[in-house]
Amino acid sequence: MKIYTKTGDKGTTSLIYGQRVAKNDLRVEAYGTCDETNSMIGLALSYLQGESFQKKELIENMYHKIQTNLFHVGAELATPKGKPVKWSLKVSDIEEMEKQIDQMNQSLPELTNFILPGGHCAGAAFHVARTTTRRAERCAVSLGEEVNPLVLAYLNRLSDLLFVTARFVNHELGSIEQTLHQEN
Repeated sequence: MKIYTKTGDKGTTSLIYGQRVAKNDLRVEAYGTCDETNSMIGLALSYLQGESFQKKELIENMYHKIQTNLFHVGAELATPKGKPVKWSLKVSDIEEMEKQIDQMNQSLPELTNFILPGGHCAGAAFHVARTTTRRAERCAVSLGEEVNPLVLAYLNRLSDLLFVTARFVNHELGSIEQTLHQEN
């Protein structure tokens, strides 16, 4: 299989089912931003290599499934309105993330102030993944009624999960959360 096709050399790309659109089309922006999120999650997980903490394997397995689901989100966003979606999300995908959020959040200190993204490299990368997820969500919302409501709910919950995961990883690896600088 050749990696390059040259079909995009003039600034267009194909959606699923072959419809050509400009590479700056909002659909392309939305699923491209999901791809960025997926890559950032991969980076965050790579920073966990060699680290040891409770629930590390659970996090790695959970995010393997999430990375797969982000391809499903991308497929939903790359499928023109009215066409069947080859892979779709399920309500149970969102419910599973909610369960993980609740479990990790139980072991975290209560939030009393805004925290600054950072900490361990993995925690910081999960924070960046959270922000790209929010951008993907904004792009998907801009598509309007063409988007499956489960996609919007999935992206919204994923950003919550990424926030809690960043906090959890930082907590487990001993990184102190920095809060906003308070002027006296």
